[in-house]
Amino acid sequence: MKVSKAQAAENRQGILDAAARLYRERGLTGVGVADITRDAGLTHGGLYRHFASKDALVQEACARAFDWSIAPLDGATPNTTVGERIQSYLSPQHRDSPGTGCPVAALAVDAGRAGGELSEVFAQGIERNIGRFAQLLADSSAGVGSASLPAQDRARAMQVLATLVGGLVLARATAAARPALSDDILATLQAQLIGLLGEAPCQGPEG
Repeated sequence: MKVSKAQAAENRQGILDAAARLYRERGLTGVGVADITRDAGLTHGGLYRHFASKDALVQEACARAFDWSIAPLDGATPNTTVGERIQSYLSPQHRDSPGTGCPVAALAVDAGRAGGELSEVFAQGIERNIGRFAQLLADSSAGVGSASLPAQDRARAMQVLATLVGGLVLARATAAARPALSDDILATLQAQLIGLLGEAPCQGPEG
């Protein structure tokens, strides 16, 4: 039976959503085409009607994963502070939910090994994140508009984002064997980064 254009588009989106989540949960080498199509509720052969190859799917799914953004778990508001975003990123909830979280912390090593076009996908996504976070830092400190981002805000954005990603990777690596150490990494880096930026920590569910 012929599938309508609308249904085909929905099927394609379902594959992308499933792949973006499963890759972040298991890594690029830990997920097969059958896993993705099964999760999306489609047949194995259906994937290649939408993507020329598995590599093409990987690149687009990773680009899709960059739609994720650093925001409080209960949703961003116009008054969301940088400190709240830091607390949300370095939280047990984010640590324990890689499939719906930051693609850099979940897949940067895989992207580095793959190189080529996938590295470019990550370079573009990371560059956008640096720019967005630099804008947040500028807005929170000096009220600078989007037309002018001082170099120091871009440098601080790189520093903060690298610490966030590294801290989350360490917390995930230690969570199963040493949960107390994992929690300590999250809490310590939260406090250090918020202190560095001169923001008062927010009292969340764990605070």
